[in-house]
Formats: sequence, structure tokens, C-alpha cells
Amino acid sequence: MDTKALSKIGYGLYVLTTNYDNIDNGCIINTVQQVTSEPLRLSIVVNKNNYTHDLILDSCVFNINVLTTETPFKVFEHFGFQSGRNVNKFADCEQELRAVNHVLYLPKHINAYFACRVVKSIDLGTHTMFIADVLDAVKVNDSDSVTYDYYQKNIKPKKTVTKGCWVCKVCGWVYEGEQLPDDIVCPLCKHGKEEFEYVEPT
Repeated sequence: MDTKALSKIGYGLYVLTTNYDNIDNGCIINTVQQVTSEPLRLSIVVNKNNYTHDLILDSCVFNINVLTTETPFKVFEHFGFQSGRNVNKFADCEQELRAVNHVLYLPKHINAYFACRVVKSIDLGTHTMFIADVLDAVKVNDSDSVTYDYYQKNIKPKKTVTKGCWVCKVCGWVYEGEQLPDDIVCPLCKHGKEEFEYVEPT
């Protein structure tokens, strides 16, 4: 099976934010879909290893921040390559903006946000699908939304390797070594062995 085929599906990239017990957190996700129009509902799918996942289970509220093509790589690093269990991702936020559900939304690098309340969760094994009512939808500007393909081609830095290694196709983390352990889990994006590909020295 060629898992590279999955990259041909039209994914977007979003910062998912939530708040529970005065804890603000966020992570990068790529699975957002409108599922009904009356009532207006969206679905998201979140990896269970993400701290944001656990906070949403408890709070039942979240915001989807739609990132633009002008979003710098540091935003993806900040929300996608570290855990809120270890870092307060909003400690240096220059402006505290909260939606109607009292969840933070990003002050820049977005063209829209959706404030949501969970009505149902579905266990998918490694992930959970949250289905939520949209409490508010706000268009911020007319900038183009970033897709996963655009991120891979134009935002994510290109890596130069001097010896053979394995690279996570999702986030770019590098495992140095000729043999990839069967039980490897990317420490950044939490994907398994099937998402790694071998890269020859350049």
C-alpha cells in the first residue's frame, strides 16, 4: 500500500484551540468538515495523544482557526511540534481574544474562525471524532486558506541530509539510523512507522 496517496486528498491545516479549567491550549489538525447545515455542525478528528484532545473531552468546546498561506513555519512549530502538557502555548500571546464559547482564537495568520460546542464524540481508536454545533462563525479577511499540499511545498523548510535517515512525512522529524524500529512513534506529531520514509544522503 502506498500511503503517499493519502497526501492527494484535499486537506486544510488549522489551529484547534480549547479551554478547560482556565487552561488554554491548541494544536494543529488537518481534518475539519461541515456535516450538516440545519443545525450548522462541523466535525473534527483529533489524535488521542494530543493534550488538546483531553481538554476537549472535558470542556466540550473548541475553536477552529483557519490558517492562511501567509502563516510562517514558526506557527506550525509552536502548535504542532510541542505538547501543551509541557509548554503554555499562549504564554506569550500578544493579544487575548475569546469567542462566544470563551475559547481563545488566534489574533493573526487566520482568515476565519469557528466557535463550537461538542454534541457527540466517536471513538475511532487512535483518534476521536468530535461533532459540534457552530455557535459563531467569523470571517476575518479574504486571504487564501493554507492546504496541506501548500504547506509541504512552500512553508515547511527543506531538509538536507548527509547520511541515510528516516523522515516523518507528516511533520518532517528525522530519525537517524538505517533501521526504523517497528514501534516508533514520532515525538512531534505522534504518527507511527507507516508515516516514515527513507531518505538517501543528498
